[in-house]
Amino acid sequence: MHKWVWLVFAVIKMSPWAACSFAQVDLQCELCWSSLPAIPNAKGLAGPFVGMIGEQLFVAGGANFPDNPPWDGGTKKWSEAVYSLNVASDAAEQKRWQRVGELPKRLAYGVSITTSQGIICIGGSDDRQHYSDVFELSVSNGVLDIRALPALPLALANCCGALVGDSIFVAGGNTSPDATTAMKKFWSLDLSNPLAPWCEHEPWPGPGRILAVAGTDNESFFLFSGAELLPDANGKANRSYLRDAYRFHPERGWKKLADMPRAAVAAPSPAPFSADGRFLILGGDDGSLVGLQQLDQHPGFPKSAILYDSIADHWPSSIPLDVSRVTTTIVRHQDSYILPTGEVRPGVRSPDVWKFRWNPQADSASQFK
Repeated sequence: MHKWVWLVFAVIKMSPWAACSFAQVDLQCELCWSSLPAIPNAKGLAGPFVGMIGEQLFVAGGANFPDNPPWDGGTKKWSEAVYSLNVASDAAEQKRWQRVGELPKRLAYGVSITTSQGIICIGGSDDRQHYSDVFELSVSNGVLDIRALPALPLALANCCGALVGDSIFVAGGNTSPDATTAMKKFWSLDLSNPLAPWCEHEPWPGPGRILAVAGTDNESFFLFSGAELLPDANGKANRSYLRDAYRFHPERGWKKLADMPRAAVAAPSPAPFSADGRFLILGGDDGSLVGLQQLDQHPGFPKSAILYDSIADHWPSSIPLDVSRVTTTIVRHQDSYILPTGEVRPGVRSPDVWKFRWNPQADSASQFK
């Protein structure tokens, strides 16, 4: 065999990501991962606004512990920086993050929705309060533009949302940093009518929640997991980790779905959806380590994705994950998904940015026992 053929074979064998560059190998892996340049914040960010404008990936706002972790007395700080990355360019000088502007204020833990016009940022919080602001990020003549949209009826953070047709749907959240209950509110904003305000709908039949996962099949809105907030004897909020799931159709209302095999609080949202009717819930916090006294020894969030079959209404399988993050947004780019930054474990973020392709036809999933 020619020596160059042997060299190519050796590179493929040596690199865990190289195989995913070849279409014939893609058929053999259900999740094929590759890396993009890390964001220009070495500590990483939790809860940033994320979206695509053309071929540009945007990460805006977010929060982290820049000096010390929380168990060493570190203080969480919020960011207003807006960064962008050309994900299509192969040129090294263009494959770099650029700081392209600032948000109106320091913000994190809101909802971000990519549309054909730009990225819509909804709600969020800083270190003092939650906000009802809604605005759109777009680019005009190479310059970042920020346009105000109708505000939410209430200040909200830690909610979830997704685009269904021309309407944005937002569910749950809480109204202040010290809230001891989660909201059971459900709103939509019709983007086809620039004069339309937010419209309130009947909420799902389960409890209020924060940090749920949204999803859409382009006809309905799906609500997965989240955490209910319950006040304790000292007036502080305790989380109850939820495994319930619901589907909302604009004409037929809510329907309760099969319970999830485990909770997936703060898993990346919205959940990817495949043409065969399946959703992919990536990791999330299952609540199994609540009460861990030494957070510096936290092993991280579950490294498994769970699949939901929306046609059969059941959870058929799980998939091992090499990358597990919470409190971040998944955004689609062509036939792939991008998972930027987010929390690795409580108090610790990662600046890494991952791109993955999902091949639902691969039969590599392990069945639940």
